[in-house]
Amino acid sequence: MHEIDFLMLNNEEPMIIDKYLTNQSPLFRKLKSWQWWVLVVVNIFFLIAGQAAAVILGRYYYDQGGNSKWLATLVQTAAFPILYIPLFLLPASQEVSSSSRYPSFVTLALVYLVLGAILAGDNMLYSVGLLYLSASTYSLICASQLAFNAVFSYFINSQKFTALILNSVVILSLSAALIAVNEGSEGPSKVSKWKYILGFISTVGASAIYSLLLSLMQLSFQKVLKRQSFGVVLDMQIYTSFVATCICIVGLFASGEWRTLSGEMQGFGKGKVSYVMVIVWTAVSWQVCSVGVVGLIYVVSSLFSNVISTSSLAITPVVSVIVFHDKVNGVKVIAMLMAIWGFASYIYQNYLDDYRSRKSRYDGETQ
Repeated sequence: MHEIDFLMLNNEEPMIIDKYLTNQSPLFRKLKSWQWWVLVVVNIFFLIAGQAAAVILGRYYYDQGGNSKWLATLVQTAAFPILYIPLFLLPASQEVSSSSRYPSFVTLALVYLVLGAILAGDNMLYSVGLLYLSASTYSLICASQLAFNAVFSYFINSQKFTALILNSVVILSLSAALIAVNEGSEGPSKVSKWKYILGFISTVGASAIYSLLLSLMQLSFQKVLKRQSFGVVLDMQIYTSFVATCICIVGLFASGEWRTLSGEMQGFGKGKVSYVMVIVWTAVSWQVCSVGVVGLIYVVSSLFSNVISTSSLAITPVVSVIVFHDKVNGVKVIAMLMAIWGFASYIYQNYLDDYRSRKSRYDGETQ
């Protein structure tokens, strides 16, 4: 989105724009402009549609009688082999490393195991949150991820706190607080107040852990892998998802929930076929979202991918209200508007940072 704004603000200097885009994306050199934009739009669609569909299908699974938290957690990563598709379809970019020494197998394995374990725990918390909250409420609370993002990035990745970032943190925190104290908020099946609180705490906790995970991944790229290319990012997605999937499978059997799956399928509101299709397409949707994330990193930049991921969080609550007819009172509307305000502040700060970075690189090359 910030790329489009940049084009509009600088239409008097098309050569500068092309230079910035060329530096940011090696693929831009190999494709015609319209082909590059088609790839960008396709990946944006994958990311937004995948995330929205995954949340909607996850809520539908619970609404129709599904109750396995481990299964709901498993499907978030189980279809990770889909991530090999972009690996084969898109040509590998030339990797630039700040060090000629590649980390050892043991080091890599340890990084993937730790991050994969964190991912599995995070996905479980998200599953608990979606079980006890309506899809729109769940999505709005997930917006608090940006506030945690800013805090963890400040302490772990040395990102500066600006007025816009601080504004985003405060507004998104207040938005989540409104949802917490809203007496009109209730679970999808009129769950008890305590379960609603548990769902709220789980979702906030999941958002915090996911933000921590992103910062730790970035730290791994900088300190351990010492490079960040399309292939390296894809490897990180695949291997952490593999570890998380293995942990979820162990949890599914260790908890005994696997014994209930047959009865769950029999009692599913829309029938057995629908049950299987919901599980399969939820898993596929999460990985379609991942393909969009990684695709945008390769085609444009990691910053642009992060901005689109952030923007998609504002779309899911609207889709949830349309599909599930969630109750929307005045407080929830205000919380949604505040979340959009927080998104806008965060995205605009990222736009400013990216603009200054690219301008600095261009000025350095022209001197």
